[in-house]
Amino acid sequence: MQLNKFKIISIFILLLVILASCEAKKQQPVEDSSLKKIIKKNKIVAMTGYNAYSYFIYKGKTMGYEYELLQRLEKHLGVKVEIKVVKRLDKMIEMLNSGEGDLIASNITVTNERKKSLDFTTHLNKTKQVLVQRLPKDWRKKTLHNIDKLLIKDPINLENKTVYVRSSSAYATRLKNLANEIGSEINIVEADDSVSTEDLIRQVAEGKIDYTISDKNIAELNKAFFDNIDVETAISFTQKIAWVVKKENKELLNKINEWIDKLKKTKDFHVIYDRYYKQRRYYKYRRRSQYFLTKNGKISPYDNFVKKYAEKNNFDWRLISSVIYVESGFDPTVKSWAGAIGLMQLLPETAKSYGEFDLTNPEDNIMVGVEYLSWLDKYWAKKIVNETERTNFILASYNIGFGHIDDAQRLAEKYGADQNVWKNNVENYLLKKSNPVFYNDDVVRNGYCNCIETINYVNDVHQKYEQYKQFID
Repeated sequence: MQLNKFKIISIFILLLVILASCEAKKQQPVEDSSLKKIIKKNKIVAMTGYNAYSYFIYKGKTMGYEYELLQRLEKHLGVKVEIKVVKRLDKMIEMLNSGEGDLIASNITVTNERKKSLDFTTHLNKTKQVLVQRLPKDWRKKTLHNIDKLLIKDPINLENKTVYVRSSSAYATRLKNLANEIGSEINIVEADDSVSTEDLIRQVAEGKIDYTISDKNIAELNKAFFDNIDVETAISFTQKIAWVVKKENKELLNKINEWIDKLKKTKDFHVIYDRYYKQRRYYKYRRRSQYFLTKNGKISPYDNFVKKYAEKNNFDWRLISSVIYVESGFDPTVKSWAGAIGLMQLLPETAKSYGEFDLTNPEDNIMVGVEYLSWLDKYWAKKIVNETERTNFILASYNIGFGHIDDAQRLAEKYGADQNVWKNNVENYLLKKSNPVFYNDDVVRNGYCNCIETINYVNDVHQKYEQYKQFID
């Protein structure tokens, strides 16, 4: 009987220990693996909007404040940055919370309400919210004193006025608070979040609406473009602008904050800010240019030639434009050390097989370049059915010659890799052709090749192509 009591007590104590252990496990914080996942997949997905200061394409080149900072974040984290253009802030937040994106890299105002559900990085800059209003029609004939009398200079005078702002923006929240502070109604019209602040400023300048709200730095840029608007009336105190990560991604947040803290102490950071927010004359030139891509879908002065020969040879013209940008930056006068000429960097001996052409002439150069790409397409179509995969082989062959790619295919087959897949297969064996063990292999017919530039070339063309597709349907 005494033994049974001892057994019962022992079992009871054991159960208590097990329960305590389970409870301790429950209380342990969930491991934050966000940064580990990013490093493992070698990619961080950043969401941003497109406009003339954050992320845009001008004369074929990808530019923007957020874009340049993300390039530097890429180096800091040691992973690739994939940028997704998302017009609506609420959609960005939805994608962040669902795991479709890792970071919102956009001009987001820090507020207590937003901090309840989101984590903000260390602020990148500070600004105020200002009222954007139209100057009187004959403002050039009036004195500054008379103009000021016709404008709202004190926010209290917004009583019963109609102000358009982006839906769910910090501007809408600020106006609601302002209405409460002045004890009067302000008619707040929330435009769809896909309508940009720049769109609303343009509508003020064109007389379609009377008032909108903007961050001061953005408003001052637009003042350089629309000279008939006033942006001097502040409706808020100074506020912080930052990027956003998912609430539980503390490890990623700390890593980004560490980078921001270091970056803000550098001259580079201030040069980037000045380039997009202080150099207003260049902002005006971009907005007026027919090659500001968000405006009219034009990439370069050679779009008509590109479209003509791309259509003739069943290529996406945006892909051909990407090749041209990577090859020459749309400069028809470029000549390489190896003798390649013009927009598509063609060797004269390559052009001769298509007839007598002037490779310094943009149309001739594009025609021959696309014809050669078409020939490579037919060459690889015999071996690779998948069009997406085939594009990689075409681009690599255009850069280094199909003989070296053939060698890499044979090496891949010999060593058990997939000879019809580029990524992590054939590209790996192309890289090995700088190693004597491989370039002296019996299956190699074209010898040594330092092909890292070719790998980078394929990646660069694809990256540019993806960017063009984001801006042009």
